[in-house]
Amino acid sequence: MRAARVVLVVVGALGLAFGGYLMVDTVALRRLPGVALWIGAAIVLHDAVISPLVFGLGVLTRRAGHRLAGAIIVTVQAAIVLGSLMTLIVLPAIAAQGLGPKNPTILPLDYARNLGLFWLTLAVASALISVWLYVRTRRANQRPSRIQS
Repeated sequence: MRAARVVLVVVGALGLAFGGYLMVDTVALRRLPGVALWIGAAIVLHDAVISPLVFGLGVLTRRAGHRLAGAIIVTVQAAIVLGSLMTLIVLPAIAAQGLGPKNPTILPLDYARNLGLFWLTLAVASALISVWLYVRTRRANQRPSRIQS
């Protein structure tokens, strides 16, 4: 297990180093402050919005009682994290559309509507998965045990 962790850390560090190299090599020097601002905003959004939201929903689902399986809580939290990350990725395109691009073919889609549809699909999918997990857990708990005493 220790070797796997070392490999993962090394691969992650190499990925970060390669990404840093690509950023410095491909992004114009005058644009680096904008990139730094975006990275800083992503950190603030994560620490001020996403993490407290996921933590709060975890607390609320735990308070819902011990009737909920851990897999249901993980499903809801994963949906929130995925939706938040997609929002973080799409927000610059939505902001650029609001400014009005000089070339209308650069941002041709309705990114705000598509983000809303993504959140709706994510909510429906996580609800269906949660219901399926709940039903499966209830059925497993109602079956008589094979072990005879």
